[in-house]
Amino acid sequence: MTRSIKLTFAVITLILLNYHNSFSQGCCSGGSGSPIAGGTSLGVLQKGQVELGANYQYSNSNKFFSGDKDTTSLIKSLSSNYLYLRLGYGITEKLTLSIEGGYFFDKTLVGLHPNDPSVIDNTKKSSGISDLIIFPRYDVYDKTDENKHTEITLGLGLKIPLGKHYDSIVSFNDPTIPLKISTILPPTVQLTTGAYDIILYGFIFREYKHAKFRIFANGLYVKKGWNSLGEKFGDYASIGLFAGKTFFKKLGITLQVKGEWIDVLQLVPYATPSLMSVDPPATGSRKISFVPQINYSYKSFTVFVLSDFPLYQYMNGQQIGSQNLITAGITYRFMPAKYLWKETKKVQQ
Repeated sequence: MTRSIKLTFAVITLILLNYHNSFSQGCCSGGSGSPIAGGTSLGVLQKGQVELGANYQYSNSNKFFSGDKDTTSLIKSLSSNYLYLRLGYGITEKLTLSIEGGYFFDKTLVGLHPNDPSVIDNTKKSSGISDLIIFPRYDVYDKTDENKHTEITLGLGLKIPLGKHYDSIVSFNDPTIPLKISTILPPTVQLTTGAYDIILYGFIFREYKHAKFRIFANGLYVKKGWNSLGEKFGDYASIGLFAGKTFFKKLGITLQVKGEWIDVLQLVPYATPSLMSVDPPATGSRKISFVPQINYSYKSFTVFVLSDFPLYQYMNGQQIGSQNLITAGITYRFMPAKYLWKETKKVQQ
């Protein structure tokens, strides 16, 4: 298998697994662990190679946990429809730079009684642009022999918040006075945490060429920053173990076991839990999930679909957990210099 095909397969394996696949940090506190769709950007591109990616994710949950036990749901549902875009470029054979970002078509929290006219803020909703991520990755080790290929890649990224993290909703309206009161939406419905985050990433890959079989692993740590509301969402860490095999040259199957940890949310003294709709002790979580994926490659295009199945979830306090998560996407890779060279030769002739 060529380096290009291997990297195409590898990069789509983790695209868009958990931008917010864990709803943890509370029903009304919220905030995802990883700001990256997929948890990571994986290996490097070839020198001069361009990667374009578009990925759609749907998630929905009404499943609550206290510790690792099911408990009574406090809302009807929490859902989102999310688009994640990626532009990557191979600066050298070892260094790749990606610019990535996302857009929420909607993030919606529906209360237990959405049709009750006396509760005007029962459905909380937002939509718009989320974060921008600048993510360079460097191939620190790459060795190939007749049957095996081994690669180690490290990355250091920056998440820049672009969307609102302090959007509000009308919670009381009396036109006879008149009086209108607005409250800040819970962070679970905000488009971003509003903080600059540092992203640390590692990836190790081993391919057995003759068997068309791959095993690989990745680790991700997101150091969260403070936002303007005096909130610091819990740091995020994840480890993924993968096994994948190619069938009929174009069809790939990958199985992943993934572990995640989210630290508790912190507030500065003036940011009271009642003001921010946040209960810090009821934030933070641990999760283990199984993620099967199928993908199909045709020339420079790869399409894929995957789903996240939680095997174990532990929530501090009482929080909403992961339930339904499905992702589909497409990537396209090409060498623009080759096309430009061909066009130049045609003009000269």
